[in-house]
Amino acid sequence: MKPVLWGLILAMVAGGSHAQPSSPAAPAAADPFLWLEDVEGARALDWVRAQNARSLAGLEADPRYAGLKAQALAIVNATDRIPMPGLRGGAVYNFWQDKDHVRGLWRRTTLAGYRTASPAWETLLDVDALSAAEKANWVYKGAQCRWPDYRRCLVSLSDGGKDAVQVREFDVASKAFVKDGFALPEGKQDATWLDADTLLVAREWEPGQVTESGYAYIVKRLARGQSLDKAVEVFRGEKTDVGASPAVLHDGDGHQVVVFTRNRTFYESETWIDTPAGPRQLGLPAKHSLQGLSKNQLLFTLEEDWVTPAGVFKSGALVSVDAAEAARSPAALRPRLVVQPGPRQSIEGVTTTKNYVLVDLYENVQGGVRRFSLSGDGWRSETIALPKASSVDVVAAEAESDTIFASVTSFLTPTTLWQGDAARLAAAEVKALPPRFDAAGLVTEQFEATSKDGTKVPYFVVHKTAMKLDGSNPTLLYAYGGFQVSMTPSYSGTTGKLWLENGGVYVLANIRGGGEFGPAWHQAGLKQNRQRIYDDFAAVAEDLIARKITSPRRLGIEGGSNGGLLMGVELVQRPELWNAVVAQVPLLDMLRYHKLLAGASWIAEYGDPDKPDERAFLETISPYRNLKAGPKYPEPFFVTSTKDDRVHPGHARKMAAKMEALGLPFLYYENIDGGHSAAANLQEAARRASLEYMYLTRKLMD
Repeated sequence: MKPVLWGLILAMVAGGSHAQPSSPAAPAAADPFLWLEDVEGARALDWVRAQNARSLAGLEADPRYAGLKAQALAIVNATDRIPMPGLRGGAVYNFWQDKDHVRGLWRRTTLAGYRTASPAWETLLDVDALSAAEKANWVYKGAQCRWPDYRRCLVSLSDGGKDAVQVREFDVASKAFVKDGFALPEGKQDATWLDADTLLVAREWEPGQVTESGYAYIVKRLARGQSLDKAVEVFRGEKTDVGASPAVLHDGDGHQVVVFTRNRTFYESETWIDTPAGPRQLGLPAKHSLQGLSKNQLLFTLEEDWVTPAGVFKSGALVSVDAAEAARSPAALRPRLVVQPGPRQSIEGVTTTKNYVLVDLYENVQGGVRRFSLSGDGWRSETIALPKASSVDVVAAEAESDTIFASVTSFLTPTTLWQGDAARLAAAEVKALPPRFDAAGLVTEQFEATSKDGTKVPYFVVHKTAMKLDGSNPTLLYAYGGFQVSMTPSYSGTTGKLWLENGGVYVLANIRGGGEFGPAWHQAGLKQNRQRIYDDFAAVAEDLIARKITSPRRLGIEGGSNGGLLMGVELVQRPELWNAVVAQVPLLDMLRYHKLLAGASWIAEYGDPDKPDERAFLETISPYRNLKAGPKYPEPFFVTSTKDDRVHPGHARKMAAKMEALGLPFLYYENIDGGHSAAANLQEAARRASLEYMYLTRKLMD
């Protein structure tokens, strides 16, 4: 299951500038590379440009690079991609990028038109044209449209891919920004419609009025035509929280419920419901995630057991609470069980339609969709008729109908899109991605490795049927291992074309820290237990070697963000296991991560460096602190972005600079734009992929 808080860190908004260097927690002499934390400082950027030039010169000079890049560009720019849908008021919305629309088009069509091979798309916003007109590098970050007519929308625009955005009111009918409409200046902010002339906004209202993590903790009501300084406070958390945000929920019966979420830590939160007497806290356990509203029932997933007069609701469950009763008696809730996953199951998504709740319920990392309907005092379950596949997920639904779209995919089968009717439990294929690589002769297998403490860790291997078990196969091992984010099979054209087709083996490891088997799988690796995650990953590598699928000479690893931290740990702890390491937008300095950008919000995941016992453990795993002269490390490839205002680029910079000072080999590429994905558009994404696979080809195939 992916908790709502993961979405909070991906898209939650509150003020602050990413470009300001953080204040050192220790004298600069203790860290000779502290100056590289000055994100846009001249000295730091000069160093970045020099490293980029050195690394790119070597990779791009390889005669195979041009072919890899051309293949990657052809895949990302292909016009026969599936235009993934969003449903609003019976219309289908889509955001589209290609070689002619690098920054993208926000567009829509009719439901009937979408089913055709060539829908008649109506362009609402051309982000390339807007960028040219305003001489800006806008990256579209989504639109929230006003219920129930969806005519007015709040469009979020990022400068170069940062999490911080501007928010502007947009009129869908006239396809233009509203003159003198709502306009919120740049910040990490969260805005939602309360009614046609009122917003609820969480942001930095006054300089410094953000949490230690850099997110908002004060929510205000902003009326049309009102200046920000006149907005009225309606909810407040604390500066020590991760953040606070508003939500205005609607269901298919016309109910509207206003709630406020106070995230005390990344995983512990309070949900407050708005009442005529003001917001009142609901009597929920600390570890829960709000998932939506259906039949005036508030839906929550639990990340810990909940003992109530009605019984014990176990961690991992989806439960409902009557919103009207909650408003009357918020402390005395009467929850109903919607579904309790088994020990090898997890809830990967919760979606509501006009009449139903849909749950992406996975078993042993294999997907399916269940429909739940409220009947009397309980919920009844049926299965939506969708193909059996590795990953099956509802990707679009709306409150006005029971129409849904579901994605069906696996490593070797191109993604298909199915349109369904939740009322009839039926669906039919409406779109299919053409094959991007030759999958003939390829097969997917699922194995288990035994970790250091005896835990069985599943992993997938994609390889040629005729693969020889002699340890000679170039193998790329990928994992994430954190924040209850599950790694499920998916179809990747670039991985298939640039790696599998060329004889590579691809491995996806479902290590602890993720959500593949519910909250317990995640919580087993929190804070001082985090070494289990790294042991799981090493155990998968050792199992691959024991099966003679590969060998350390032919084994490479890759991961991003928290997965980038995983890469750094494995580079330093087990250098003998790998010959290539790709660390994308990584965390690496675990004694200062909480001082950099959004880092303080992750203390519940990693631990607090300011607490002696937790710092002592973090010292044992911090890649930056444990890198030293002597061990024979593989040459890693660090990939990051100047515009990443979530994971500070200083992590990758300082690690690379320390390797340089120790005379250790490394490659480094920092995209000046790109945000946390290190790629703000498809062209940048293709370049990054081709650089990474060029590196992997040279290290593992040559």
